[in-house]
Amino acid sequence: MNFFLRWWSIAAILFIAGCSGGKNWHLREPLAVPLQPSLQQEVILARMEQILASRSLTEDEYAQLLYQRGVLYDSLGLQALARNDFTVALSMRPDIPEIFNYLGIYFTQAGNFDAAYEAYDSVLELDPTYNYARMNRGIALYYGGRYPVARDDLQAFYQDDPNDPFRSLWLYLVDKEIDPKKALVDLRQRYEQAKGGQWGWNIAEFYLGDISEKTLLARVREFSTDNTSLAEHLSETYFYLGKYYLSLGDTDSAETLFKLTVANNAHSFVEHRYALLELALLGDEEQDLTDSDPQ
Repeated sequence: MNFFLRWWSIAAILFIAGCSGGKNWHLREPLAVPLQPSLQQEVILARMEQILASRSLTEDEYAQLLYQRGVLYDSLGLQALARNDFTVALSMRPDIPEIFNYLGIYFTQAGNFDAAYEAYDSVLELDPTYNYARMNRGIALYYGGRYPVARDDLQAFYQDDPNDPFRSLWLYLVDKEIDPKKALVDLRQRYEQAKGGQWGWNIAEFYLGDISEKTLLARVREFSTDNTSLAEHLSETYFYLGKYYLSLGDTDSAETLFKLTVANNAHSFVEHRYALLELALLGDEEQDLTDSDPQ
């Protein structure tokens, strides 16, 4: 079975890359078996179903368990089921900030930015210390084209943990839309001030021009201890490479890389979530170009 999954993974990713018209060198890079639901997750899900069906819970307990099942559904990529559980739980317990955070992510992925802003505002009203809502609101504002206010949120999120490379990378993506030259200077400063060792700083090094793309991808293998960490690191790396190529106007390579991001099934990762949005935006651009062609 493991051999079959590995073969299917490689075949699927090669097909994705080939169909998107990206550069052939992507096909020679590290590949991971797409992440699969674990036996433990399946057992937990089955047990939750039994408890919810037993009708033995109070309304508060029922809402909490629905929320927990929604989180599990989300981690498996079952967003429609997760959203249904979150909505029902929220009707019983409208004071769970985490639910508004998830709904804000879903609204952002759907391009419904005003609803996303409202969801994140609700999170911070319920719990002003919930900083991940500030990050997610900053990302929603970024995709909504509201770069200065996006920067305010992402700067505050970065300040909460300056050693987290991905906070710095998202801040850089926003800064680049405001002042590209200053964005690189600021990224360099944050990189030099941070305590090294975390994987994501390799991506920052690539953005800064300190290492090549080949070196970055070679380091993916060095930092990965098993298939799970390889799939997660690849999701992160391919997403930010996709953003890099998109900034160069190379939409074919960007599309390939966003598809490779999604192919690893790291559903809970922010890079997986927004690679789907990037693909939707690229699809909209292609449709606009098609619609504008003279008949």
